[in-house]
Amino acid sequence: MYDVFAFQPHHDMTKLSVNINKIATLRNARGGNNPCVTTVAADCERFGAHGITVHPRPDERHIRRRDVYDLKAMLTTEFNIEGYPTDDFISLVCEVKPAQVTLVPDLPGQLTSNHGWDTVTQGDFLTPIVERFKAAGIRVSVFVDPDVEMVKAAAACGADRVELYTEPYAAGYASDRETAIAPYVRAAEEARRLGLGLNAGHDLSLENLAYFHRLIPWLDEVSIGHALICDALYQGLEHTIHAYLDCLK
Repeated sequence: MYDVFAFQPHHDMTKLSVNINKIATLRNARGGNNPCVTTVAADCERFGAHGITVHPRPDERHIRRRDVYDLKAMLTTEFNIEGYPTDDFISLVCEVKPAQVTLVPDLPGQLTSNHGWDTVTQGDFLTPIVERFKAAGIRVSVFVDPDVEMVKAAAACGADRVELYTEPYAAGYASDRETAIAPYVRAAEEARRLGLGLNAGHDLSLENLAYFHRLIPWLDEVSIGHALICDALYQGLEHTIHAYLDCLK
């Protein structure tokens, strides 16, 4: 029943945005500039990625503010900056003007994103921030759990898109993928009904991405970092990016 989606025109294809935080982590571990973040980003583009994602955290433990400016100057595909909207983050994003900003509810010292916004109770906090970014001409995506009510409230905040937090799907995929994806399909259908764009990310991999895309083929974008960089250690970056793109066909 899904064959119709196997031949989508290229412009309708779900975009792959490569999160390069891990490249910066590796660089920072030794000092210096090896591996070079901008070189890797350019290579990702050359190998077919549709965009680059970064998450500059306050402690600069991977992506640094300087990287954000350097990437903006050289990228030819979509630039997505994600993060918690502190005053510093908001100022940085408004100055750099990426194609997209993804708002995540990470606390400053948090290891990685592990939940979406409660857009119902935090709507009053998010709405003026969303308005500010949109006034600067930046598309706004809000990171949410696969919950219909959270999707509705994200739309009420003025978001252009939601990004579904996919770690629970990834965790449940091996044992029962139908059950694991069910709430995501419901949330994705609600986003489509409301006219919201749809992104997804966190622990998506070569194991679980194709099935996710097959059941939600109207995805606008997936943002993938950790698994992709791990795969690239064995398969090489070019081959790995092609493999992820194949999952989105």
